[in-house]
Amino acid sequence: MPLYLQIADILRARIDKKEWPAGGLIPTLEALAEEFRVARVTVRQAVQLLTKEGLLSPRRGLGTAVTKRDDEPNTVVMKTSLQSLAQMYESTSAKMLTFDEAHGTPKVGSEVGKLGKNYVYMRRLHFTEGRPYALISLYLLQDIFQRSPDEFRTHAVIPQLLRMKNVRIQRAHQTMSIATADAEAARLLKVRPGTPVAHVSRVFLDRNEQVLYYAEVIYRGDWVKWEIELQP
Repeated sequence: MPLYLQIADILRARIDKKEWPAGGLIPTLEALAEEFRVARVTVRQAVQLLTKEGLLSPRRGLGTAVTKRDDEPNTVVMKTSLQSLAQMYESTSAKMLTFDEAHGTPKVGSEVGKLGKNYVYMRRLHFTEGRPYALISLYLLQDIFQRSPDEFRTHAVIPQLLRMKNVRIQRAHQTMSIATADAEAARLLKVRPGTPVAHVSRVFLDRNEQVLYYAEVIYRGDWVKWEIELQP
């Protein structure tokens, strides 16, 4: 990788971590060249790249500043109880991208749970304060969906599931990994391709270990904070 791209990655990370505040000036080209022990022209290339990306803005007679953005994210706190998760989704909105009653079954291994006969597939983009923060692809057991189809089409699935008296979730499990956004996820979540994101696989099982709900979720890495209680 060219040296200026490596430096651009480091500077981009400093901006994302708010080490340099929005509207504030970054160090001069000379100072950065000395820090990285490279030629001034190499640092200039890195700064020009970040300027094209909209992260930096030249200030005549002053230097280069971190661009003020009106889309600074508000953190969505992800907790580890079903009730807290349901409350979080109820406080946000969603847009249906795909709906398919004949999509088949989720492609998961037997170690996840026993698959039912038919599932309804939904793909939604979730928003908080009008800005996207999560892309969810989910499978809901068709028998459950048909008990309240209008609600499941128009409202978040997890809160609706918890309200159904004739549905009992015996066990719920989720796994999170850190990855990077591909081109489609980046476009929908309004981030740059390659931006860190959180991938979550989530499954709800009944008392017979049958999969009631299975979802693959992609969260914007800069909008989500996980709170996990540690048992003493």
